[in-house]
Amino acid sequence: MTAYTGTCRMTQALPSPVFVSGDAARAVFRWEDAIRAIQRTYSQPLATGATPPRTIARADGTWLRTLPAIPPGGRYYGAKLMGMATRSPSSGVEYVVVLYDQETSRLAAFVDANQITGFRTAATSAAALDRLAPQRPLRLAVLGSGLEASMHTRAFAAVRQLAEVTVFSPSADRREAFAQAVTQDLGVPCRSAASAQEAVEGADLVLAAARSRDEQPILYGNWLQPGSVVVSIGSTVPEQREIDVSVVERSDLIVGDMLEEVLEQTGDMIAARHAGIAFHDKALSLTDLMSGAHDERVKTAKAPLFKSVGGGLQDIVVAELILSKALEAGLATPLPIAFETKH
Repeated sequence: MTAYTGTCRMTQALPSPVFVSGDAARAVFRWEDAIRAIQRTYSQPLATGATPPRTIARADGTWLRTLPAIPPGGRYYGAKLMGMATRSPSSGVEYVVVLYDQETSRLAAFVDANQITGFRTAATSAAALDRLAPQRPLRLAVLGSGLEASMHTRAFAAVRQLAEVTVFSPSADRREAFAQAVTQDLGVPCRSAASAQEAVEGADLVLAAARSRDEQPILYGNWLQPGSVVVSIGSTVPEQREIDVSVVERSDLIVGDMLEEVLEQTGDMIAARHAGIAFHDKALSLTDLMSGAHDERVKTAKAPLFKSVGGGLQDIVVAELILSKALEAGLATPLPIAFETKH
């Protein structure tokens, strides 16, 4: 076993795996780079089996989730892992992306993926928004004031000029803090609203990024003005609700990042199906959107909806981007380990 210390600057095949910390990931990450990387990836055909569904192992209060992917045209492939054992008195979730090098078949890197999850979700939404929203200054309404809401606002600002941002969340203190941070960081006027309906009124773009605690919808179709674009990221499994069925009924174009999961396994779409709303003929995959094959349909859409559940493909694409930049900046730490290779 060979020992390594310090950091490294390299782009060639790595002699041993490296570790990229959360601090290093934050230091090298840029929204524009991640959004373009997502767009490039989804504009290429995806091989059957390259992005299988996530798997979740559960037993006695412990769970482990795995999201594997082999991106088209990328150097690396791998999986994001996350898990938690609730028997621990200080339970928490740790995330890691494990990357393999396609040129060598060797383990290349372990990337702290706590931030990557937020980065990739917002970058994917912004990549879709860039194809769905008109090319003009937009008024953004944000429902939610947490990490995802914050990241999405910054990602949206990377692809469109924001004329104004209005935010609502149940906590007055949190929404005021969110408004102050957006104004300070982005130089965009941002104000808090006393209700979700007030925040949405007159908005060109609506981000739903906060489910209610009792899993009731937080956004309704009759609040939305004609032509407004909706991005929904909070309902990702059957038990979760975020947008009302009236939003699904209103939408004349529905784009999903993992289309089958979005249409069949999210609480919002399950509720719409139970309400008798037909939506499959209105749906496109993110690959369909990025390929340009449906541009005429996209251009004529009056009420587009992008709905995301997240996927391993996004994790691997963003992790590869971060790894490459961390290597260039000397912020990837070589690990004093070597794996045996089976031939």
